[in-house]
This record gives sequence, structure tokens and C-alpha cells, in this order.
Amino acid sequence: MTTIAISEKTNLPTVINVFTVEPEQQQRIINFLLEHKEIPMKQPGFVSASFHKSLDGTRVINYIQWRDWEALEAAAKNSDFMAMAKQAAELAPHDFHTYEVVFTMQT
Repeated sequence: MTTIAISEKTNLPTVINVFTVEPEQQQRIINFLLEHKEIPMKQPGFVSASFHKSLDGTRVINYIQWRDWEALEAAAKNSDFMAMAKQAAELAPHDFHTYEVVFTMQT
């Protein structure tokens, strides 16, 4: 398993999905994402994914990094990947954007 830190030095394209849910539905979207985790992992250029849940139960955040923009664009054209993304969107409204890490700091 390769570990890559979130850093502006890696220059990895990042996708952040923020799912908004009712607290009783939070685990449902987490379960869905975990049950389908192999789909993004099989995409060429996939680097890593993290799943976060808010303590108030109203959000789930999915943070995904790709080797380069071409890999991200190829995933967006993959029918299995897009079917999974569509299903996730049907389970919970979400805000989806691509990002570039511009600054990180640590002690």
C-alpha cells in the first residue's frame, strides 16, 4: 500500500464530494461507498480515497486523489465508475468539485 500525503508538492488532482444527509441516513451512504470502493480503486491513475463522517450525522465527505488530470478524466468516462457516482448521488444530495492542493502545513 502506497501512502501519499496531502501536499501541494505532489500536484495530485483531488475530488471532494460532500454528501448532505439526515443523521439516520449517514451510515447508509458510508456503507454504499465502502461496498463500492473497488470501482475507483480499479481505475488507472487512482491514488487514494478517504471517507469522513461529521459527528452531527449530517455530512459524509469523500476525498479522492488521482495521479493526473488525464486519469481523472478517464475515470469520468468509465461506465462502472459513473454508474456508481450516479447511484451515490441518488442516495444523498452532494456537492462535487475538483481541487488542487495549494498549501499544507504540519508540525
